[in-house]
Amino acid sequence: MKLAVVGGGSTYTPELIDGIAGRRSTLDVDEIVLIDPDAYRVEAVGGFSQRLLSHAGHPARVRTTGNLEEGVEGASAVLIQLRVGGQRARREDETFPHACGCVGQETTGAGGLAKALRTVPVVLDIAERVRKVAGEDTWIVNFTNPVGIVTRALLNEGHRAVGLCNVAIHLQRTFAKLLGAGTDDVRLVHTGLNHLSWERGVLVDGADRLPELLGEHAEFLSEHVSAPVEWMRRMNVVPSYYLKYYYGHDEQVAKQRTERPRAEVVSDVEEELLKVYLDEERVTKPEQLEKRGGAYYSEAAVQLVHALTAGGPAEEHVVNVRNEGTFPFLPDDAVIEVSSTVDGKGAKPIAQAPVEQRFAGLMAAVTSYEFLALEAARNGGRDRVADALLAHPLVGQYAKADLLADSLVRINREFLPWAHA
Repeated sequence: MKLAVVGGGSTYTPELIDGIAGRRSTLDVDEIVLIDPDAYRVEAVGGFSQRLLSHAGHPARVRTTGNLEEGVEGASAVLIQLRVGGQRARREDETFPHACGCVGQETTGAGGLAKALRTVPVVLDIAERVRKVAGEDTWIVNFTNPVGIVTRALLNEGHRAVGLCNVAIHLQRTFAKLLGAGTDDVRLVHTGLNHLSWERGVLVDGADRLPELLGEHAEFLSEHVSAPVEWMRRMNVVPSYYLKYYYGHDEQVAKQRTERPRAEVVSDVEEELLKVYLDEERVTKPEQLEKRGGAYYSEAAVQLVHALTAGGPAEEHVVNVRNEGTFPFLPDDAVIEVSSTVDGKGAKPIAQAPVEQRFAGLMAAVTSYEFLALEAARNGGRDRVADALLAHPLVGQYAKADLLADSLVRINREFLPWAHA
């Protein structure tokens, strides 16, 4: 099987390669093509990736190219992991909302909208070119943020796409360690949207161990996901780390204003990693990669590709997929993030108990924002940007929405063709 990685020059990529090297018996990959317009980065990453595989005794061959069509031809699956504008644009996403007292974050709020506006047109262009060259049956696994919005854009255009995030698998692995259970024995009742989710159940051999986690390990989990112990116990959930931007908004803004932007930290880590990758003596994953983020990214991606392409029985994974009635209070074409059965036909959400109003309301509000965000990304227009921001729970005021819209358009003008009209 041939696997293509668009954005293969990312310093994340060796995590994926390391995961493939460890699953030789189940993921039958013989060619991996890393596609990236940055020749320096992709060559550094590609060379190191080949050494990782060779050292592990995996026979797959790694190729690099800057040509999308050449890279995806004949691929069974295409993984898209882009950052349009690089860390420079990310730094703006993380800082410009502060002028209005709003959180600065690359996947939610005003920063997340900016990223969506830059990203959606690029990903849709790539996906259409993939379809023309690789064919209608090629799977697109989208790891590009904001995952929910980008995945919905792909599905709206009829692409065979599934969205993926590492939040769920990270929590699953954490819970397994705390419970002394095997990682594959832990199933999550993962409820919500991308970066807006709650674990409402943690099942081991059919028994819900969430009460045990909240009773015996709440202090650890509180630090891990930045949520108060008593709140988690009262709500009977473990929230995603990203819920702190909603439930602790003002605290997070104050903290961000005194800390170095994450984009700057990541830029430094990337420089370190690229130097390591260029060392021809290096044949194992470096410790610095842990600082880059994306824990268990490789496992999640490799397992999902296996489920989609291996032709075996359905597997259970937490993915971003069409709602299709799973949550009756959301439109069917909304993209949700839930535990799903996945096989060669795609992903199908697993039925859940009704969602408590304390969670359903926020999910509905953010879904409405995501619909407006995609409309702005597809059709452009400063007023559409302002409308999406006004609908977002982290903005939600006339003056702030207007000011943030003007700032967003000005800062991202080079990426928004309609902004020059």
